[in-house]
Amino acid sequence: MSPDFPSATLPRNMVRSHHALRRMELTITRRLDGLLHGEHLGRGLGQGSETAEARAYQPGQDDVRLMDWALTARTTTAHVRDLVADRELESWTLLDLSPSMNFGTAAHTKREVALGALVAVNALTQRGGDRLGLHVLHAGGHDRYATRSGPQAVFNLLHRAHRTTQHPPNSLPPPTDSSDTDLARALHDLTRQQRRRGLRVIISDFLTPHTWEPALRQLTQHHQVLAIEILDPRELDIPNLGWITLRDPETRRVRDVYISAHVRHTYRTAALHHRETTHNALRRTGALHLVLRTDRDWIRDIAAFVARQRRVAHLAHRTARAR
Repeated sequence: MSPDFPSATLPRNMVRSHHALRRMELTITRRLDGLLHGEHLGRGLGQGSETAEARAYQPGQDDVRLMDWALTARTTTAHVRDLVADRELESWTLLDLSPSMNFGTAAHTKREVALGALVAVNALTQRGGDRLGLHVLHAGGHDRYATRSGPQAVFNLLHRAHRTTQHPPNSLPPPTDSSDTDLARALHDLTRQQRRRGLRVIISDFLTPHTWEPALRQLTQHHQVLAIEILDPRELDIPNLGWITLRDPETRRVRDVYISAHVRHTYRTAALHHRETTHNALRRTGALHLVLRTDRDWIRDIAAFVARQRRVAHLAHRTARAR
């Protein structure tokens, strides 16, 4: 149980929510632990406790205390092991929980996948002493929660994000102006408030106009940035449904539309164009891009993405050492 949210002091419905969130956090962490092993390493070489690759000993340059005696005995040539610098990692997540994130037609809503991604990414990157912070973008603006460290940090972030905006199933949030959920404004605030270098994670469906690109580019100049795009299959294609009533979750505008073959083709083309535009914009900023879908095993997708990034980082490190 989290010491920050003792269940004995909470109403019954909040106690159930507390236990459900705890199960969610533990399930995601255990699944990732089965798919990926090991913790993140420091971003550079230096004084520390994590060993990196071994190399030949350079007399007068290397510290004899770093001598790898086992490898030296096996090869009859003196070797030392570099150390990965121990540095506290400060991670901030910008979590988009605007009304469009309540949409979902598959196994989960986009909001549920976004909350799960919050847990997964922070659980994967957290080590002792690391600090985790959170910005939550919602219909009324956005909230900022100060960084925390320790074993309860990930669960605390999840609990805060969950209680920021909660709408009953199939209900509508109050009408909002598009400026209230401005992703660009939230990114500017994230850049302005947190200047210490570290990891920045942006979790959103990126359905807004791409006015956020300059702010994200500025963020990537100082931090390592991971952009997680949340998609639902009905945002990419729609079936033949005839007459349907569509409602914009952000503005609550309603429109009756007849879903014909022409409408489906136009919809697919526009959705594909938006996805390509979003992908290109994220690539231009220099952010890493991960796509999670409500109709896929998104935990496995996160694990596969992390495994690829580890292989790329390992190859880059070996290439740099060979030069």
